[in-house]
Amino acid sequence: MPPAPKPRGEVTRGTTAPNRLRRIDRWIAATQTRALRSGARPLAVDLGYGASPVTTVELYDRLRAVSPRLDVVGIEIEPERVAAGLAVLAALKDGSHEASLGRRFDGLSFRRGGFELPVPRPPVLVRALNVLRQYDEPAAWRAWDDLRERLAPSGVLVEGTCDEIGRRAVWVTLTKDGPQTITFAAHLRTLERPSALAERLPKTLIHRNVPGEPVHELLTAFDRCWATAAPHSAFGPRARWVEAVSMLAQTHPVLARPPYGGRNRWRLGEVTLPWSAVAPYSR
Repeated sequence: MPPAPKPRGEVTRGTTAPNRLRRIDRWIAATQTRALRSGARPLAVDLGYGASPVTTVELYDRLRAVSPRLDVVGIEIEPERVAAGLAVLAALKDGSHEASLGRRFDGLSFRRGGFELPVPRPPVLVRALNVLRQYDEPAAWRAWDDLRERLAPSGVLVEGTCDEIGRRAVWVTLTKDGPQTITFAAHLRTLERPSALAERLPKTLIHRNVPGEPVHELLTAFDRCWATAAPHSAFGPRARWVEAVSMLAQTHPVLARPPYGGRNRWRLGEVTLPWSAVAPYSR
């Protein structure tokens, strides 16, 4: 039997922590239900989960709540990380792990791989958080293209970055047709200004945050709205954020209707726009 092909991609730092990706997971569960429920056995992939499989287990829990038939596969390049995932899964299934609570965790698995996505069928969701930070911009674009090609027809790729404890994050959704939306999210009590989220931009945009590029103009306008909305701080940071987003929507195509927008989502410290609002002028 020929040896298995080498996984495509590079080993990440592996940094992870419980609840680090909670904002992204809850957003996916709220906005991507159509994709998550498509097909008899929809499949989701957590690509590059890191040194601990905890975020894959959390993804399984959060998405199973809206799609009970969903299978979730955690994929990692490092064999040791895959072994750690399998060990945790075994402990969950035999009830010896504190998070098991008697559940069987059917449909949850771990395997070695990379951008080639060694899974039995095209996934309806690929979550790739904090995976592309070490790549250069052309390689990040290629990774987007590779992963989009492997999606199910109605599938979605969610790619982005967050800080170490999940308080600041930016992510992009992509379908087979290309990038669709970008979401900025923050823990509002610790946010000085919206442009502080620039350090969490996806690798395809982070070097485009310069004068003359759409993403820089967007963040500059958002900062102006944030400053103008300062009097609303008397009612708390959520009120200030909602007011700033409402003002930004007067000049930029903020998605203002469910499931992506509206006050309920804005109060969570989120704002989602179409990708066209930040798309670089050249690739």
